[in-house]
Amino acid sequence: MGRRVRNRSPGARTSWDTVAKWYDGWMGERGGEHHRRFAVPAVLELLELRPGESLLDIGAGQGVLAPHAAAAGANYTGVDASERLIRLARRRHGRCGRFLIGDARRLGSTPELEAAAFDAAVFLLSIQDMDDLEAVLASAGWALRLGGRLVLLMRHPCFRIPRQSGWGWDRSRKLEYRRIDRYLSPLHVPNRVELRGGSARTMSFHRPLSDYVNGVATAGLVLDGMREIAVPRWDGERSRFAREGSGEIPLFLGLRALKLGTRGEHRPGLGLARHVTSR
Repeated sequence: MGRRVRNRSPGARTSWDTVAKWYDGWMGERGGEHHRRFAVPAVLELLELRPGESLLDIGAGQGVLAPHAAAAGANYTGVDASERLIRLARRRHGRCGRFLIGDARRLGSTPELEAAAFDAAVFLLSIQDMDDLEAVLASAGWALRLGGRLVLLMRHPCFRIPRQSGWGWDRSRKLEYRRIDRYLSPLHVPNRVELRGGSARTMSFHRPLSDYVNGVATAGLVLDGMREIAVPRWDGERSRFAREGSGEIPLFLGLRALKLGTRGEHRPGLGLARHVTSR
């Protein structure tokens, strides 16, 4: 789940202020199960953080990535649309770095941020809650120094389309399969959250994979690594993720891109594509 950009001047309204307390309660200190077991490890592998490097977490929410970055010796900055989530992040993880209210489409309008100041930037399950994509990716590129890398970790857009995909069962073959009803068309998907005394709504955005690949290129970045993270059908525990697949159909997709300079600075690559089944 990701966050959606806001800045006080000029302001960008966000529905995530309304659900901030609920989201913080669901995530807790260490994040939900999908963060702990799958998303955060994949992001850290793609980021390859080194001591002393600076990391910008875009759509940081209540800061679940901050202690991991601090443990790696990185200088962490989290930015989010929601003032309430940033307040919660400072309360939970303020010792691990700094947290700023900012508009992911216009990071340059956040006074505390400077162009080309970060070695790495990351969207940890937040990019699919942001629009417009081209502006967000261009803004992330603005924040990176030459040779810096950008990591996007998201629900796999090919297999996990909200309300347009699901599991099916082929009785004749005794085979569970992933059903995809719609893929190429971009979708704005409202998400209803039940709260005490009522409900609230946030928005997420489905886009085909090509939109992310082309958006990264338009931002002047070059794809360098890819991860597809599947969830095992059973792992000895009755995890709520056991229903998420057979270990063959990915739940998450991770992309890494580099901001190359005129001399083509490049870190040792992870290989363009690899799929991973978490165990």
